[in-house]
Amino acid sequence: MSAAAATGGTLATAGVGAAGLAAGCAALGGAGWSASYAWLLPLGGVRLEVDALSGLFMAVAGAVVLAVAAYAAGFADRPGSGSPALLPCFCAVLVLIPAAASVSTFLLLWELMAVGSLVLVLGEHRERRAVREAGVWYAVMTQLGFVLLLAGLGLYAARCGGETFAALRAGADGMGPLARGTVFVLLAAAFTSKAGIVPLHAWLPRAYAEAPGPVSALMSATMVNLGVYGIVRFGLDLLGGGSAWWWLGLLAAGGASAVYGVLQAAMAADLKRLLAYSSSENMGLVLIGVGAGGLFAVDGDRRLAGLALAAALLHLVNHSAFKGLLFCAAGSVVRATGVRDLDALGGLRARMPVTAAFFALGALGAVALPPGNGFAGEWLLLQSLIHGLAVPGVATAVVLPLAVAVIALSAGLSAAVFVKALGVGFFARPRGTAAAGAYESPPPVLAGMGLLAAACAGLALFPGMLGPALDRVVRVVGAEPPLGGGAGLRLAAVSAALSPLWVAAALTAAVVGTVTLVRVVARRPRRTGARLWDCGGGAPTPRMAYTATSFAEPLRRVFDQVLAPEQDVSVTPVRESAYLVERVRFRHRVPDRIEHRLYRPVLEAMSWAGRASRRLASGSVHLYLGYGFFGLVSLLVVLAVGW
Repeated sequence: MSAAAATGGTLATAGVGAAGLAAGCAALGGAGWSASYAWLLPLGGVRLEVDALSGLFMAVAGAVVLAVAAYAAGFADRPGSGSPALLPCFCAVLVLIPAAASVSTFLLLWELMAVGSLVLVLGEHRERRAVREAGVWYAVMTQLGFVLLLAGLGLYAARCGGETFAALRAGADGMGPLARGTVFVLLAAAFTSKAGIVPLHAWLPRAYAEAPGPVSALMSATMVNLGVYGIVRFGLDLLGGGSAWWWLGLLAAGGASAVYGVLQAAMAADLKRLLAYSSSENMGLVLIGVGAGGLFAVDGDRRLAGLALAAALLHLVNHSAFKGLLFCAAGSVVRATGVRDLDALGGLRARMPVTAAFFALGALGAVALPPGNGFAGEWLLLQSLIHGLAVPGVATAVVLPLAVAVIALSAGLSAAVFVKALGVGFFARPRGTAAAGAYESPPPVLAGMGLLAAACAGLALFPGMLGPALDRVVRVVGAEPPLGGGAGLRLAAVSAALSPLWVAAALTAAVVGTVTLVRVVARRPRRTGARLWDCGGGAPTPRMAYTATSFAEPLRRVFDQVLAPEQDVSVTPVRESAYLVERVRFRHRVPDRIEHRLYRPVLEAMSWAGRASRRLASGSVHLYLGYGFFGLVSLLVVLAVGW
């Protein structure tokens, strides 16, 4: 790729990000707009409309795209960078999807996003077979989701007699419960697949791990958000909330995804797969908030519904910031070392100090502890669920305590996940030549990470600045705003107040004071170092340190029944005697159990059907004509009976 083309692609991507951020912020401020372009698309034309809900997702996408534009400039000379025009086009689609105001426009942009992301994921398909396999999984899952989306929106538009969102909103009340429930199930399946929710998550760890660094950051920080947008827009806004079982199902799916995702992340030794499963976990937490908000809305508590929905959207914004930063840092590590395996890394803090600092900041947000930016959203989500126990009903009395337990468990396991990633990958000794020879990334890469780090810091210290924006967003779906602006995050529906800025200041003062005190107390005359008698043991080597696999071993034992690990021991005797052992090989892996139990039988059945269908292709023209005649007669019989 020439330097001029790379520069043009970077500027185009940055322009898309800036435009999306400006349009989103304007809509959040109350300046919504709509437009129609009949000549761009046959029959229906292209319809765009931006309100506060659209503006939030556009602003988040625009901010991430703006940071990734600078970050991607450092990858222009790397394999898999692709055409300089493809990335800005993909980013433009990500920004425009929340603005779609008709079924045809939404479907067109959704499919462009799917195809564009697939091409970007396949950037290195010539060099690595794993990329091709990830592309196949992603293509199948995303097209399956599109079929469900097409069926759901087609049924919805047919029942309402129009394809604009205004017509869908007006016609939803005239639909029967069965039709509305069917539409919601189809759309929820399609959108949860895009969000990486269990069990439709199988594409996510593969695609994120094999995609180039900038693409992984965009997919994890923006594309998965659109699955949540679809659920909120269609489920709460256009369909009007529906029945309680809709949202109980979403709560169950979100809880399962949160626990299963963080468990798989705890077992993962691949850095990017670890972050991918963490995305599945965090999208599960967001879905818990959306499900709780829908459940409270059905029960008539609009203020509590607004609180839960605001918590979910606040966590979504925070997740975009810290997960984008984490994937950018992981891409920086892969760029410098060519390695994703944590067991082969280590010592990167000394060799890549800026990248290590940015990864640590993103990890602090991911573990949801103050002063990380992930704390405010999860705390607010917990408060909404706890105060939701006052809502009458058996379902809420059973489901909400379980949801609280899921959030607490996922937060604890998430801390273990990122202690492992940070400690083993960055603070341990180098366990390979690639890690020992690592070097810091160039300034454009660091600049992109710096923008995301600044967003994480701002959201962590001043989460209250999103209060007025979230107020406008929850009004769009008919909920009452629970948040107010000002310093800190005020929970209007809960008698509590937090000030993350004071928490951060107190923690900083405590750390600085402790370090200063230790140095003053430990100040002694200079000593000369000498090697002590070590009983022949020698100095510690990297082989003696914890690896990612050994760090996760205690957790694996605790959750052994859930994870179902596989292990195999093979003993090879020497040729001369069966009693003398030449080699013992031990293999241990923790597979994705859902993929193993759900997807593998389906794939094996499809493979068998494919092999069996080869018998039909005998090469005989007469047989093919018979197939056609039989198909035509069958179609005529079906039409005659149906008529």
